[in-house]
Amino acid sequence: MRRLIHALCALVCLLAAPAFAEDGYDLWLRYKPLASAEPLPRAIVAQDNTPTVKAAVAELQRGLSGLSGRRISVAKNVSAPSVVLTRLTTPEAGLGNEGYMIREGRQNGQPVVRIRANSDIGLLYGAFAYLRRIQTGATTDTTDAPKVRLRLLNHWDNLDGTVERGYAGASLWDWWRLPDLQDPRYTDYARANASIGINGTVLNNVNAKAASLTAPYLDKAAVLADTFRPYGIRIYLSARFSAPIELGGLKTADPLDPAVRAWWKAKADEIYAKIPDFGGFLVKANSEGQPGPQDYGRTHEDGANMLAEALGNRGVVMWRAFVYKAEVADDRHKQAYSEFKPHDGQFAPNVLVQVKNGAIDFQPREPFHPLFGAMPKTPLMMEFQITKEYLGFATHLAYLGQYYEETLRADTFQNGQTGWSVARVVEGEHHALSGMAGVANIGTDRNWSGSHFDQANWYAFGRLAWNPQGSAHDIATEWAKMTFTPDPRFVTPVVALMMRSRETVADYMTPLGLHHLMDTGHHYGPGPWVDNLGRPDWNPVYYHKADDKGIGFDRTRTGSDALSQYDLQAQKFWADPKSMDERYLLWFHHLSWDYKTRSGRPLWDELVLTYDKGAKEAAAMQQTWAEMKPYVDAERFKAIASTLRIQAREAKWWRDASIAYFQSKSGRPLPAGVAAPEKSLDYYKSLTFPYAPGHH
Repeated sequence: MRRLIHALCALVCLLAAPAFAEDGYDLWLRYKPLASAEPLPRAIVAQDNTPTVKAAVAELQRGLSGLSGRRISVAKNVSAPSVVLTRLTTPEAGLGNEGYMIREGRQNGQPVVRIRANSDIGLLYGAFAYLRRIQTGATTDTTDAPKVRLRLLNHWDNLDGTVERGYAGASLWDWWRLPDLQDPRYTDYARANASIGINGTVLNNVNAKAASLTAPYLDKAAVLADTFRPYGIRIYLSARFSAPIELGGLKTADPLDPAVRAWWKAKADEIYAKIPDFGGFLVKANSEGQPGPQDYGRTHEDGANMLAEALGNRGVVMWRAFVYKAEVADDRHKQAYSEFKPHDGQFAPNVLVQVKNGAIDFQPREPFHPLFGAMPKTPLMMEFQITKEYLGFATHLAYLGQYYEETLRADTFQNGQTGWSVARVVEGEHHALSGMAGVANIGTDRNWSGSHFDQANWYAFGRLAWNPQGSAHDIATEWAKMTFTPDPRFVTPVVALMMRSRETVADYMTPLGLHHLMDTGHHYGPGPWVDNLGRPDWNPVYYHKADDKGIGFDRTRTGSDALSQYDLQAQKFWADPKSMDERYLLWFHHLSWDYKTRSGRPLWDELVLTYDKGAKEAAAMQQTWAEMKPYVDAERFKAIASTLRIQAREAKWWRDASIAYFQSKSGRPLPAGVAAPEKSLDYYKSLTFPYAPGHH
């Protein structure tokens, strides 16, 4: 009787206990039971027990147990349907150090799935790939290897726990309690990154503090390095160029000064003593007030090569090409090209020049950066932004895989030859080094990225860093199946929504090639009227140049001539406003309000209608999502519905404020059927947001 009472009590407690709702923490690694699938392996066989192989085995156990609903054992020999992990004794040349092969077969009369690689990290990547293929319905057999060597997240995290342009809570790195605190979340961070092939992370903001290079903080970083190492992730640090003065007591940071060079060499030795696999330095120099070699009359390669010398063959220098000169140029678009193009081929072998996807600054829509077609002798590392500084923070749904793909597929016509896509340049087929970096959107929010759909941008970055010629549509499909459900009634409409989403945001924020229209500092909301900042190229009016006659930035020969920085064949795509892709129209041309667009409408009408279309499409997203309710858990469905409501409201704000302002310049009536802005222009100008998230 006592046993029966205990059993009944246990049953009552079980029924009364609340079910754990889905909060997004598991990302795309949910491993929920499959509705219908071929029988899955029941055991895992691995020949080694290294930390990385143990991580691969643990992931397979976690994944296969979740997908099959039964316990998965670890065995020494094949006596049941198994996954067999094998490091090849004779290396397979096509796999390199990180590739893998997955093959189905039989062994000892049992069906087996063999994952083979030249290295332990290849086995880990293969394990994640196998689990991904099960969940997405892909055939098991495959061979794959990364096309890019360095696949990094750049964290703009500060030592005080804030994140510049971070919209997902505080920094993951608890510097205050490190090195003693070893948060299990750090392992989950490493798992998530390894699952999409990311193999490095820059821990601190490019606006670096010298304290990051002091012994106490290196001890903290070493703990993170130890946690990430089994997952193939090396750590990097942003280095403040003036650190020899601030930390070493030197009177100069001149890169040609022997004492400065010696200081950096000693600092590199100190780092490697604590972190033997330290990846190297990321440097922002002579940009936005940061110190750099130009302070001493030196060049970018002087500074980069000094740090490269200090690291030797142990690590790399990633030298950012995002620069502002102290003097304002006639067009900010031209600055990076002007400063870096003359030095092509002069950087040390372990230096990569890290170039943003476009020449201005992560705008909702930008043509590819002209440097990608202009420096064939230098490894160029792509820098994308995953955090959506100019695309609605963590609130607006804007799938960036489509944006990344558009940039990567653009033809640079390097050396005047067709077929030199940005992807091919980034892959660096003629260089020992290649790389892609993404400014992270990760924080301490339970769902990691602030909103659930922003997880897709982290995922898409990793998958395209592995293969820059991949398909954004296919990647979105993978993500949707693993993160929510493989049910096509969900996947088909949601992927279509994702693929249109970034265009929608660009339409209601920066249509027809307009750019840099956001409000001051926090970059939240519209501010096309801003004209009072310290230098011209900080002001939106500098970029749109709207007056009663017309609008747009002339970058042709009659204007700044920034277009000439592209190859002649690339220029043809944008030189003629009559034949070009009108999504970039006002990026390259200043045109009359009465200019006749391809639709036959005057430019003023086309601009207003594009703003209007974007706002309407943002509102329509809510209905698409409402129809997905049967396929999504209640918690995530409600959270996404809430952010879509915010997006619709803010899209209307962008539309109304922008139309009100540009109408004050054009003096023209709205097209027939278009509603007038809800408020006055003075109202929109009066709005302030001093505490917007991510503001620095």
